[in-house]
Amino acid sequence: MKRKGLLLALFSALLVLLTGCNQLAVLNPKGPVAKTQSQVIIFSILTMAIILLVVYTLYIYMLTKYRASKAAPDYEPPHVEGSKWLEITWITIPIIIVAVLSVVTVRSTAAVEKVPEGYEDQKPLVIYAASSNWKWHFSYPEEGIETVNYVNLPTNRPVEFRLYSFGPITSFWVPQLAGQKYAMSDMVNTLNIVAEHEGSYMGKNSNFSGEGFAHMEFEALAMTPSEYDDWVKEVKDTASELTEPEFDKLLETAHVGRQTYTSTHLEFRPAPEGENAGHHHGGENGAAEESEQTQMDHSTMDHSDMDMTESSDHEAHN
Repeated sequence: MKRKGLLLALFSALLVLLTGCNQLAVLNPKGPVAKTQSQVIIFSILTMAIILLVVYTLYIYMLTKYRASKAAPDYEPPHVEGSKWLEITWITIPIIIVAVLSVVTVRSTAAVEKVPEGYEDQKPLVIYAASSNWKWHFSYPEEGIETVNYVNLPTNRPVEFRLYSFGPITSFWVPQLAGQKYAMSDMVNTLNIVAEHEGSYMGKNSNFSGEGFAHMEFEALAMTPSEYDDWVKEVKDTASELTEPEFDKLLETAHVGRQTYTSTHLEFRPAPEGENAGHHHGGENGAAEESEQTQMDHSTMDHSDMDMTESSDHEAHN
């Protein structure tokens, strides 16, 4: 009875897990990048399920075979020597499992870092995605427009997101299109995606970054190329220009709704360029501080050279 109850519980848990898979966005991919990642997830789940099945089967077998019996109290079971082949087997199997999972992970990671296969010949749409407390700014330098808290994408065209932050580290994530990637203040991370199906997909910040973290959600709307072109034209005809004072006000405001502009903040607040971006994009104050530091260094070098020269002349005179 106990064994039947255990099997019933395991079957019920498996049934609940399988019926809930349709609610998991990561297992309902709408692009090649997300599809690659979902396949890795499913492969890993099946591998672990097989391992658990073997372990639980052996566990039940051992409990049944070596359970307490009605043998005499002084009964001693026969002595059994260890098996060299069994030891080799249970050492080799885990090594094989880890090696297979490692190869799959490395290959899939390398694949999702590149433009998806079949789209290499197309020019990618570049979108700068910058986070601030607690919102997302999407800049389209090719179209000369900017949106806040929503991003529109043409289907079947590679999109290159360039991620950075105006505040703490955040994580850009659209589960049905691609995995998450960090956005940081002094460097730009690149995320390549392709939306192969029209639809509205939820995007969010998956890295805790403060009290407004839960509200950092945005809509990624995939539309046909013609619909995308119509949307760009409508924005240029109806939206207002994004000025620097307006952008500074956006950064200071904690929560805002959807916003649309006919220019981008990249014109007056360029994105960082690599890990040393802070040294190149410090603005006028940063440039002044660097210039002042350079002058101080030259002054120190000059005085040092003069002191060394005077000291040498004094020694020669003596």
